[in-house]
Amino acid sequence: MSGKERSPRHRPWSVYRANTFDLSAEMMGLALSGNSQDPDEPVLEFSVACSELVTPSLDRKPTSFVAVSCTTPPQAFWTKHAQTEIIEGTSNPIFLSSIAFFQDAMITQQTQVKLSVYDVKDRSQGTMYMLGSAMFSVKELLQDKHHRLHLTLRSAENERVGNITVIAWHIEEKREQRAPVTRLQRGDTVNGRMVLPVDESLTETKGIKSKSLSLCKDPLLKAVFGGVMSRTYRFPTTDGNHLRILEQMAESILSLHIPRQFVKLLLEEDAVRVCELEELGELSPCWENLRRQIITQYQTIILTYQETISDLHEYKGPSFKSSTLKAERKLEFIPTNLHIQRMRVQGESGYDWTYDIVTIGAPAAHHQGFKGCGLRKLLHKLEEAQKHSVGSGSKGMTYQPQDVVKAKELIGQINTLKTQVCYYTERLSRAAKERSANALERTLAILTEKTRQLVTVCDSKLLSSAIVALAAARPEFSQRSTPSPSSSSLSPSSRSPSRSPSRHPTSPSRATTSPSRHSASLEGSEGGKSKRASFQADLYEEEWEKVWLNVDKSLECVIQKVDRLLQRDKLQSDSSSEDVFLLANEESSNTKKDSSPEVEKSSPGEWSDALYPLLTTLTDCVSLMSDKAKKAMVFVLMQDSAPTIAMSLTLQYRRDVVFCQTLTALICGFVLKLRNSLCDSGFLRQLHTIGLLVQYEGLLSTYGEELAMLEDMSVGVMDLRNVTFKVTQATSGFSPDMLPVITGNRNGFNVRVPMPGAMFETMPREIQNGMLLRVQPVLFNVGINEQQTLAEKFGDTSLQDIINMESMTRLSSYYDQFKEVLPDDCLPRTRSTMPLPELLKQLSQNVNVKKNKNVEILWQAAEACRRLNGVRFTSCKSAKDRTAMSLTLEQCQILQQEHALAPQVFYQALDCMRSEGCRRENTMKNVGCRKYAFNSLQLKAFPKQYRPPEGTYGKVET
Repeated sequence: MSGKERSPRHRPWSVYRANTFDLSAEMMGLALSGNSQDPDEPVLEFSVACSELVTPSLDRKPTSFVAVSCTTPPQAFWTKHAQTEIIEGTSNPIFLSSIAFFQDAMITQQTQVKLSVYDVKDRSQGTMYMLGSAMFSVKELLQDKHHRLHLTLRSAENERVGNITVIAWHIEEKREQRAPVTRLQRGDTVNGRMVLPVDESLTETKGIKSKSLSLCKDPLLKAVFGGVMSRTYRFPTTDGNHLRILEQMAESILSLHIPRQFVKLLLEEDAVRVCELEELGELSPCWENLRRQIITQYQTIILTYQETISDLHEYKGPSFKSSTLKAERKLEFIPTNLHIQRMRVQGESGYDWTYDIVTIGAPAAHHQGFKGCGLRKLLHKLEEAQKHSVGSGSKGMTYQPQDVVKAKELIGQINTLKTQVCYYTERLSRAAKERSANALERTLAILTEKTRQLVTVCDSKLLSSAIVALAAARPEFSQRSTPSPSSSSLSPSSRSPSRSPSRHPTSPSRATTSPSRHSASLEGSEGGKSKRASFQADLYEEEWEKVWLNVDKSLECVIQKVDRLLQRDKLQSDSSSEDVFLLANEESSNTKKDSSPEVEKSSPGEWSDALYPLLTTLTDCVSLMSDKAKKAMVFVLMQDSAPTIAMSLTLQYRRDVVFCQTLTALICGFVLKLRNSLCDSGFLRQLHTIGLLVQYEGLLSTYGEELAMLEDMSVGVMDLRNVTFKVTQATSGFSPDMLPVITGNRNGFNVRVPMPGAMFETMPREIQNGMLLRVQPVLFNVGINEQQTLAEKFGDTSLQDIINMESMTRLSSYYDQFKEVLPDDCLPRTRSTMPLPELLKQLSQNVNVKKNKNVEILWQAAEACRRLNGVRFTSCKSAKDRTAMSLTLEQCQILQQEHALAPQVFYQALDCMRSEGCRRENTMKNVGCRKYAFNSLQLKAFPKQYRPPEGTYGKVET
């Protein structure tokens, strides 16, 4: 549920925002942040710090936090708005989380703010009491010269219990104009620790200022993402300045939009397969029974897809699937807990950087269960079953795995080339009607190329043998002694040349497209087919040869006709009566040789009439050849799939479920990265040259069910290699017109990403022209929980090792491609002192060394991905608990490495993000409780950097 939909009385402690509103004149006067119309900029932001806190028990210092409530007249009650993190054991806490009021808070100058300071006695139990409170109005804060208030905290008995300071922040003003109270001076302390001065180069802007793109306002991002949740922080740097951190989390409408499209494509693809099997024609009883069995299996899976589509369209819930629903059958194609996590960093020197990570529950078939194995093992079992079925022998011909792959390729190539030939045939006819000589010549060249490619594809030993095998499966095979009359259904003009054996060697296209036909036929005969069927097989091979030779000859007739038309047109344009006379004689001679009555039409205005019968013949010949070839390949696939069809389709369904979840996350990441990098010419050049690097980080253990989840996830991630992207211009500015569109099938999916016209025009010419953008996926996994401890001591971690080594090889290959064709200028700037090659070397060493819970693999892989302009994904079982620990750690590591976060506040900042940040609210969205699903015993097995602060975890549903 978005913040807009929550009642003020039930607002969560962090700030929810889903929409923006126009500001009233009074609210405009509140804004200290420069551009108050930016929905990502709060209209008011302040930090708080306490001093001289006193507790009733003098033997302990308070563990405190500040709760912020507000009320705006005439409202008569207080509304909880936010709270700071908890700081332990100090009477003078300085809180890092700031208090932000965004536009939808609807505050005015008359708004009263109450600050209540609590002392937490037991964080794990949540035992606390209020030390004291103070109040102020927004007007008081704005009217102060330095926007700073010093207030006295008083207890319920009106006794003084300490002080609290409120500091309102300026965001867009120049550095020298900022109030000195908002900066820590050199020599000041943070929680009693000295702030160290550093070299000024650390605070220089990092190249061109990054334009921050609002998730709430940008037309493209707003169309894809929603339910934005925000949190703000102010962290000190090593030079005494402050970083302003805006942390955001958002859902995506693509969580539903992509699965609906994807399942529809699967349904259509399987329906086409059933039609192909039905169109094989009449088969002998044994083959007919086999076909019926396969069709029945397909019809069952099609019914399942139909139910899934219906369920997805009927779903009316939120635009994300909570972790409690990950095993829900109706929603199994929807990714679990898919969100995007954004960290926007603004420095006092003026830079503005954004870091995005996509979080997703492990892509896996949770509803189908795991039973000790996932996709990797299931695929291996299927391969073994297929090998056994081949070895045991079956009726019909035995095909090798490479034959099956080739058959699938041939079907795709034949479909594509047939479509292209028909298209260019129509284009040629249109050019003839328009009497455009240039268009006629250009189109004929393309038509010739495509037709000859189709003939070459059909000149295949596999195809020839499959046609004979299909003929042998007909009921009438044993009675037939003559070729099928289907090959005689061509027009006389297309048949007569192919019936003359003397013309075969002299045909130009014959020589170029099928040089091996006769030798292959002789070798096949000499190899000795069975005597029982050799005569009939030879007849069918001869019949097939005539079919594709007719295509070849029909094309030659079209070429000759076009050449004569163009030649006559040229001579007539020269107005040379002598040349016209010679041409007439030549055409008269050619007419007698070819016996083609169409050529006698010499009127220059009748090009279309002259070409029409020849183009019709070519189209008929191509259709006949394509259909026969496609049926033969379908028959090959039918024979191959028959022994393992039930197992194969069950596995395919599981793979579809996993891939759909992975694909949805990928598209979210691609849209984010593309939009953020419109002004980054280096990235865009890298994108269309070597493709996009996508790095999935897994936190799954290699024990129990999570081992099978990791198997599923690894296959799903690697299947992304079959995905390409194409950027297009949106047809309008309406949000539905900017949603991605998927096309293709299991052999390859293309995702079309529409962009508003102004954005599209900034893209490189290659991308604007429709270049397909590739994807290079890698997955690095390191289990960190107590189950991983069991796996390391008593189980097996080999799967994790194999996955990491495979991904390391692909990552290194990607970087090698980069070095070959692109300059280092394409990569983002970094303050890291470690060169990228050295980083990859260290990552490789960590991947290949045997070390328990080696989380350095995750840190180095994430950094390498960012430095290679990649897109980051983080995943655990539900993307809720371990993912939150990893995300917040990565954010703090980025702040320390790239933005000079003061090292002495690193862990305080980390605890602050984990206790009061967006990921804490993610647990609320999923399970209705603001606690991470850990217990104290579990956390002892976690690496230290992945442990949440006390009081933020407990036993909850996952």
